[in-house]
Amino acid sequence: MSTENKAGLNALLTPEESVLVLIDHQPFQFANLHSHEPAMVVNNVVGLAKAAKVFDVPTILTTVLEDRGGLLIQGVQDVFPEQKPINRTLINTWEDERVVDAVKATGRKKLIVAGLWTEVCVAMPAIQAAGEGFEVFAVTDASGGASKETHDMAVRRMVRAGVVPITWMAVMSEWQRDWAREKTIQGVTEVMLQHTGATGVAFAWETQLLAGGRAGGGA
Repeated sequence: MSTENKAGLNALLTPEESVLVLIDHQPFQFANLHSHEPAMVVNNVVGLAKAAKVFDVPTILTTVLEDRGGLLIQGVQDVFPEQKPINRTLINTWEDERVVDAVKATGRKKLIVAGLWTEVCVAMPAIQAAGEGFEVFAVTDASGGASKETHDMAVRRMVRAGVVPITWMAVMSEWQRDWAREKTIQGVTEVMLQHTGATGVAFAWETQLLAGGRAGGGA
């Protein structure tokens, strides 16, 4: 199960070991999302998707019954315009061989999942994958349930199965790990400015002040 690395440096995420699966961020699911403000989940999952692209983390998009539930939200699809989501009939993503094969093809064992709803489409594949040797991380603020209770109970259930709850900013921060890693700094900065709310505003302000200081120093 995904309880092997509970602590220590190896318990943290790295881009090289990670694979991301985004599940059912579709209009029908958002229509009955009550555990979180829907706009916040949209912001967070798009931010998570952009972070995955910055770090070249393989990302698998999947939907369920698109003809009735709607297409993947545009914000996520725009991050991966060339990728067609795997459209399922199975409620449990991990029972769809196409998704599992796509994950296994990456050769990565740190599986990061986010989706709607937490109690169904996140919990079911997370629990199953954890039992099959993956280290599973559920991004709780890029997911949501039909109520606060259903979301919270799903997270508790996943934790009992060895799944690690995490938030999208923590995922991006663990991928970056060191501000001296200049290759991804620009991309991370853009994601922060666009999706971290007050933190992004403060960061922009700090950048403005630093730029002003440099200009003043050279005058």
